[in-house]
Amino acid sequence: MDPEIGSMKRAETVSECLQISYAICRIAIYTCFRALCCKGPPPPRPEYDIVCIGLSGSGKTSLLTQLCCESQDNIVPTTGFSIKAVPFQSAILNVKELGGAANIRKYWSRYYQGSQGVVFVLDSASSEEDLETARNELHSALQHPQLCTLPFLILANHQDKPAARSLQEIKKYFELEPLARGKRWILQPTSSDNIEAVKDSFSMLINLLDERELEPVQI
Repeated sequence: MDPEIGSMKRAETVSECLQISYAICRIAIYTCFRALCCKGPPPPRPEYDIVCIGLSGSGKTSLLTQLCCESQDNIVPTTGFSIKAVPFQSAILNVKELGGAANIRKYWSRYYQGSQGVVFVLDSASSEEDLETARNELHSALQHPQLCTLPFLILANHQDKPAARSLQEIKKYFELEPLARGKRWILQPTSSDNIEAVKDSFSMLINLLDERELEPVQI
């Protein structure tokens, strides 16, 4: 073969390789640009309206304050109601916390409307008298027409205290299994020194709320 012809063919081959490499680079750059700059916004997280109830001293305010990463200084019992938007990775819970004093509990039902889920916080280390009161309030809430079909999260709080009752003791004393038969409910142990357990408990509630959203609508 003529050396000049061979040289020309080699030059053509190199040129073709460079063109192919350049095309591949352009495709790669375009793909990266689309991925980084043209990606649409993530879908919005669903929001659920939750009512949070329980006696004074059960720890409702402290748990919600920690979930919102707010300061724990100067926490005072809720005297009326407060609303906190509690963000989670999969949803945002708009939690309406109702005060737990005796003169406020009789008005709880006025704030139930529009709720999609319920959180009931009880002091698992409380006196027998307070535990009986909490039992009666929980039974009343579970049977209320505006709440009876909603998912329930029951937090047995203050598990870090020596007098704390076990979940089995609470389940038996509150007669949860016969009372909540046919309902979607969760009983979880919590304490203010284990916020990760509290987050996990709320995540379980979100799963129940998501399942409710997926239920077929009957017409």
